[in-house]
Amino acid sequence: MPTYDYLCDGCGHEFELFQAMSDSVKKKCPECKTNKLRRLFGTGAAVVFKGSGFYETDYRSESYKKGASAAKKARESAKSESKSKGKESKSEGKKSE
Repeated sequence: MPTYDYLCDGCGHEFELFQAMSDSVKKKCPECKTNKLRRLFGTGAAVVFKGSGFYETDYRSESYKKGASAAKKARESAKSESKSKGKESKSEGKKSE
């Protein structure tokens, strides 16, 4: 739901109102109770880009992606090794009993 800006021509009260697009335009000012309220035109809910643009670091290089995948594979193999060692120690404990 969008936020609309309102201005009262009677008392100069200005405020924002969060309402559905299907809601009717408000006419009565909450401050002075006159019917001189009007909805202002806003910028809308468009995407606003700030800054000078995109940077080279916004997108990862191929060498970074290769290094990240290699590190992921190393972590996965270390996990599988630790799980297999845990199973071996449990089975050794049962043999000694």
